[in-house]
Amino acid sequence: MARQRSRVRGLAPDLATVLRDIGSLLLIESLVMTVSVGVALLAGEPYPALALLLAAGVTAGTGYLARRALADAPAPQMKHGMVIAAGGWFAVAVFGTLPFLLTAHITPVAVMAGYVPAGAAYDPVTAWGPATRSSLGYFRSPLHALFESMSGWTGSGLTMAVHEPSLPRAIQWWRSVIQWVGGIGVVVLTVSILARPGSGSYALYRSETREERIHPSVVSTVRTIWKIFVGYTGVAIVVFFLALRTSDYGATLTLGEQAWQSLNHAMTGLSTGGFSVTDDSIATYNAPIVEGVLLPLMTIGAIAFPVHYLVLHDGDYGQFREDLQTRWLLVLLVVGSVLLAAQNTLTLGLSDYGASVAAPLVDRTTADGVRDAVFQFVSALTCTGFQSSPIGSWSDGGKLLLSVAMTTGGTAGSTVGGIKIIRAYTVARGIRWQFGRVFLPASAVVSVEMDGRRLGREEMEREFSEAAIISLLWVLLLIVSSIVLVNVAPAFGYADALFEVASAQGNVGLSTGIVGPSMSPLGEAMFVLNMWIGRLEIIPVLVFGRALVRGLGP
Repeated sequence: MARQRSRVRGLAPDLATVLRDIGSLLLIESLVMTVSVGVALLAGEPYPALALLLAAGVTAGTGYLARRALADAPAPQMKHGMVIAAGGWFAVAVFGTLPFLLTAHITPVAVMAGYVPAGAAYDPVTAWGPATRSSLGYFRSPLHALFESMSGWTGSGLTMAVHEPSLPRAIQWWRSVIQWVGGIGVVVLTVSILARPGSGSYALYRSETREERIHPSVVSTVRTIWKIFVGYTGVAIVVFFLALRTSDYGATLTLGEQAWQSLNHAMTGLSTGGFSVTDDSIATYNAPIVEGVLLPLMTIGAIAFPVHYLVLHDGDYGQFREDLQTRWLLVLLVVGSVLLAAQNTLTLGLSDYGASVAAPLVDRTTADGVRDAVFQFVSALTCTGFQSSPIGSWSDGGKLLLSVAMTTGGTAGSTVGGIKIIRAYTVARGIRWQFGRVFLPASAVVSVEMDGRRLGREEMEREFSEAAIISLLWVLLLIVSSIVLVNVAPAFGYADALFEVASAQGNVGLSTGIVGPSMSPLGEAMFVLNMWIGRLEIIPVLVFGRALVRGLGP
């Protein structure tokens, strides 16, 4: 048997494998940048087009060199998959910084002024260059640009763009499209386009914290996922467009602007990303019909793709009841909305909700309390991050309820962040199982029925341990990060700090007002890491860190 090569282009085989496949991720990212050049040209924005073209060239060149030079590297195993996922996500976010950074630096101030809506009284951006009222000026800061890119690719939705309407269309599109692609996962996209069937594809697929397949082949599975995702996106654009046209705010917009806002919000809503192209996210519309359309859209994004496949392909609508995660998602959405509505109507006044809509059957305070509670809770649990109310003015109780929702997240195998419902359920069942064993004789045979499977003692212990470890690490990181944040943002209380960290780490995007260009650089850098770690569910990042220190050997 031939001996395995000890070096690939002077690099250790493990490192060569990782760098080659990260190069593949960068090639995919450069393709998204190239498409975005066309959007910039259609919008009549030459400077963003040039920036995107330069970014695409740098990204493609780096990816091509890595992939070509290291083509002979071994196929990835599971240990490689985790390192590739962690390193790849960070690399994609770093190179995704270039469109923001380059556009901000090469666009003249006079041109930036043209992006500001007529009559808008925005405060000028005076740091990092000449003063401008366009939020594009914030992206002259490399840290702000990196934050925005990481938030986009991880589907977090927290932003440094104070006034999104003052950004060029190309940058608005770039924010939306990276959330749309990032929702499914750039690693999964790479598998569907570049990877060949085999163990290497499974390693990459599995590294994105996905377990279930739609088809026996991983490549076929991810291609089916993309077909479902694209189909849902098309429907979402149409439905949002019709809802927007019927709203009072939408009636003031041109047909082109209605279409543009519908495209962007459908993409970021379905991907549970939450970036917006309006000043105050969904609160801008103050329209129950728009919020009502977004509720099922966000919920769809939080349901696992295998469930969607069974419903769409087989017509098995019973999956919404039979699938454990989906059933509990719907239960939690209802129960959580009721609890939050009760909390808000008891503790808040009308002024705490922002703009109001008249309600004929109940008083306006109660109506707005229930309406905003339902929308915010669905947005939090589905990890979307669309916001229709000034959460910073809410009571600590309301913020903590939303923090729990953001930490839990939706279903595994969907576009959401958080711990995931299946892990929370496994931990709860595991605690109950461990407690019940105390009252049984040592010789008793104990099994657990869970999600249609009967688990023996060893299987249950393994699943409980895995879920408990990830949940514990998640909570520990949440606590440590919130303690750091409350010290670097002393103007805010601990409930605000905990909320903001839960939002970043859960890849949500709701905010009490801490996140912004004026926040502490330490807090901002920490949030970049929180979003990255949260997107990968901690373990791949730990493997990545271990590989940096000790390599991938035993």
